[in-house]
Amino acid sequence: MLIRDRAEAGQILAAKLKQYAKRSDVVILALPRGGVPVAYQVAKTYDLPLDIFLVRKLGVPGQEELAMGAIASGGVRVINRDVIEALQIPESIIDNVAAKEQIELERREKFYRQDSSPLDVTNKTVILIDDGLATGATMRAAAQALKQQQVRSIVIAVPVAAESTCRELSHIVDEMICALTPEPFYGVGYWYDDFSQTTDAEVIELLKKIHHGATERIL
Repeated sequence: MLIRDRAEAGQILAAKLKQYAKRSDVVILALPRGGVPVAYQVAKTYDLPLDIFLVRKLGVPGQEELAMGAIASGGVRVINRDVIEALQIPESIIDNVAAKEQIELERREKFYRQDSSPLDVTNKTVILIDDGLATGATMRAAAQALKQQQVRSIVIAVPVAAESTCRELSHIVDEMICALTPEPFYGVGYWYDDFSQTTDAEVIELLKKIHHGATERIL
């Protein structure tokens, strides 16, 4: 089964999240960039607030698609010890990559938010959404960062993922929802008909749409 695009992925995921519809104690946090169009569909369907949660993968130099860890807002760093030990990556290399990614994380946060403040997640159920999970390093960093923000509970929800990753992450959050877990997995993009890169402009536009809709409801 191929998912047409991230919009359809969000609709598929929404069908798995009906129990959270229109709840005042629930917020959705999307991992930019690819997670935003997925999360937008869920937020729009169930009238839930949507915000971004910044996480950057730490790619192995020369093999950037291979994650040796990730960083997230709040100064959290998650390390994939298996990858680091297997490739004998020194701490100085990890620090250098992390410093570079921190600059990009801060740039994106300022750029995407513009003048808006982050959603208050205190005592809320937070649904973390991305367009898929392979190693899960990025999502693991997001979950660990959120645990430092006094949330009530954390739900990870993705349209497609490696079954082993879903199983591993289910031990660190309150609920794990993986709509599709095909085997063999191959990679997230393999299961999308259109997996073209989400742009910064698309992220900003979708966040504006959600914010505009929420403002209209308040008025």
